[in-house]
Amino acid sequence: MGKKGVYSSKASKRSKYQRKYNSTPTQNKRRSSRNKARRAATKAYGKSRVAGKDIHHKDGNPNNNKKSNLAVQSVKKNRSNNKRRKNAKKTK
Repeated sequence: MGKKGVYSSKASKRSKYQRKYNSTPTQNKRRSSRNKARRAATKAYGKSRVAGKDIHHKDGNPNNNKKSNLAVQSVKKNRSNNKRRKNAKKTK
């Protein structure tokens, strides 16, 4: 493993793009919000119930981390809900 922030010459274009994209201020803010939601859900529901699951935002706004807006769901169910929501927006 090389130094942090130094890209390997063998790294693909996609991985270089992902590293650059994930370090942008916007993505850092979004990741911070997701982590905050996870901490709030862990505090509300307990560590064992949240382990290995995704945190679902009922209103679809990932920045709304109120306890009433968070739910614990399996990874498969949460990701399929998000796909349906995106497809519904495209068809309108």
